[in-house]
Parts: sequence; structure tokens; C-alpha cells
Amino acid sequence: MTKPSFIGASLRIFDIAVSKILWSRRTAFMALAAGGPVVLAAVLRSLDLAGMSTLRVNGASVGGPVMFGGIMWLLYLKFVVPVLGAFYGTSLVSDEVEDKTITYLFTRPIPRGSIVIGKYLAYVVCTALVVLPTVLVSYLLLTPIGGGSIGANFPNLLLDLGILLLGLAVYGAAFACIGALVPRPLVAGLVIVFGWEQVALVVPGYLRKFTVAYYLQSLVPHAMPQDDTVSAIQSLFSQPPSAVSSVLWLLAILAVSLWLAARALETREFVLGQ
Repeated sequence: MTKPSFIGASLRIFDIAVSKILWSRRTAFMALAAGGPVVLAAVLRSLDLAGMSTLRVNGASVGGPVMFGGIMWLLYLKFVVPVLGAFYGTSLVSDEVEDKTITYLFTRPIPRGSIVIGKYLAYVVCTALVVLPTVLVSYLLLTPIGGGSIGANFPNLLLDLGILLLGLAVYGAAFACIGALVPRPLVAGLVIVFGWEQVALVVPGYLRKFTVAYYLQSLVPHAMPQDDTVSAIQSLFSQPPSAVSSVLWLLAILAVSLWLAARALETREFVLGQ
């Protein structure tokens, strides 16, 4: 039997992993996490249609596009994206170890590293298929509030979708690396999301530059409509990196993380039953 190429083997694993992820119980958690912002958007739109004032800043009503930008910042980028990245990324390798199926995959005539790459690609596709449509629904619900134009703000929506997709990809890669290198990776992942990143972002100095959130969240002001809310967000960063710099750093984190994860599978000895 001819040994498939690394890309061919990754695509084979991808085909298997997509259905496994979509039909797993984790998908219910993913839908619940991604659906939260939609529920909030529906409530805000209902209040607006009922003629009730929703949000005000300095006595002025907050428009729908700015509300949507706030949901992007507070819910999607600070919670949904990193949590899903930790939840799924850490499981790409650890699930196979816990289910004792890693040895079966290792006996197949495929490069070991292709296992984590194929499963990672499946994670990106599945999370994007669940998360991005909820962003579109939230946008359609919130943007008309206060007279906002759906068409005029559509370029911002495309940028928002790109930021979320990039965030899912980078967080997933980083946590896939952790899952391939350390025991109990989910615990480590949640500590990073809710501990390290939150502390590093507010501590003065260079610690924030060692987080994914610093670069990902620095992209948000570039996508949000200009408003006092944007000024408040920008004030959180003393010297925020440029959009180009942020994207380049995020792509570098993604590439290095996937290389380390694949390398770990090629060299690490997995002892089952621990």
C-alpha cells in the first residue's frame, strides 16, 4: 500500500473528524455558547420595536451598529471564541488518548502529524459553520436599531466575520498544541483563557504581547463604527498594534502552534490508561 502524502492523509482525517465533531455532544455546547449573543440581540431588538429605550451612553441612545460592535467585543471575542478554542482545540489529541484510539491511528500508514492537522481543519470548519451564522443573525437583528443601515454597515460585518474566523483558527491551533504537549489540557486551556490572558491584558508592561487576545482584540477598533464606545475600547491599549502587525503575529502563532502539535505527535510516546 502506497503511503499517502501528508496533505492527503490530513484530508482523510478531516473527512472522518468533521462528522464526529458535528454529531458529538460538544456541538450542543457550541450551539449554546454561540446562541447566547443571538438571544441578547433578539431581546434588544424586541425592546426597540416596543418603543422602549435600550442602551444609553452619556444620555444618548446607542445605535444598533455600536451595540453589535459591543457584542462582538464582549461576548464573541472575549468569551465564545477563546472558550470554543480551548474546549475543542485541547480535545483534538487528548480525546484520542482518553478513548484509547490513538494507537489505532498510529498503526495506519499515514504521517502522525497529519492526525492533528486533519482534526484541526475539521474543528475550524465546524466551529465556523456554527458560530458565523449566529453573528449574521445578531447583525440583522441589531443594526436597524436607531436607524442603522444594514447595507451601509455590511463591510464592517465582513471584517467582523474575518476576525472571528481568524480567532477561532488561532485559538484552536494554540490549544491543539497544548493538548498535544501536556496532560489535562482542558484545565490548562481554561486557566489560560480566564486567568493568564485576563491578567496579562491589564497588567502594565509587555505581558499582554504574549497573549492571543492582545492581537485579536486589537483588530476590533478597526472594524467597529466610530463612537465613544470605540474610544473606550482603544483606551484599553496604551499602544495597540496596527491591524497588519496583529494579523501577522496571529498567523505566526497559528503556524508555530500547529508545527509544534504535529511535531509532538511525531515524537511523543503516549502511555494509555494514565
